Amino acid sequence: MQAFTSHQGIAVPLMNNNIDTDQIIPARFLHRPRSAGYAEQLFCDLRLDSNGNVIADFTLNTPLYAEGSILLAGSNFGCGSSREHAVWALMDSGFRAVIAPSFGDIFFNNSLKNGLLVITLPANTVQALADEAHQHAPSSITIDLQQQQVASPRTGNHPFDIDEYRKEALMLGASEMAMTLQKSSTIKAFEEAYAQRYPWLASSHRIPSIQQ
Repeated sequence: MQAFTSHQGIAVPLMNNNIDTDQIIPARFLHRPRSAGYAEQLFCDLRLDSNGNVIADFTLNTPLYAEGSILLAGSNFGCGSSREHAVWALMDSGFRAVIAPSFGDIFFNNSLKNGLLVITLPANTVQALADEAHQHAPSSITIDLQQQQVASPRTGNHPFDIDEYRKEALMLGASEMAMTLQKSSTIKAFEEAYAQRYPWLASSHRIPSIQQ
């Protein structure tokens, strides 16, 4: 997982509310292995018409946003099914962060576990960033995870909250397993103390030792 400390990138406004995971990555593509990549399938049914032709006025088809890496979205972004593929499609397309007023719960957690930073800001703040991205495209904004702040040239600085555990994992680029292994000495000490205190349990239900 790629570490995230700070990122400056072009903001892409897609302010529709309730964009669900089937819009992000249609179900017919879910059979593909992770190694195949999902960039070309991102928002497929929004980017292309029924004949497979590019819809020119769709935001992600606009050349000004071609190098975008920060998505500005409407409320309840990522609602719908639990498919992790929605996160993969965004990341494979170069997005490092999504900023929205609210997210689907499962998508939110899947994002953080895969290294995609999801930031919740007030609706009027996200709209102001989106207006800036429309009016001054391409517009670059900066995300500082250490300081928990989104900054843009015209709207200023916007603090955001994030769980401390998730923040640490993102900054280290560490999976949940890697985060657990950091505590291996503490876990080992607990196992040994448990075995001494309850030998009649530990002998028949011993917990396997954590291996580095």
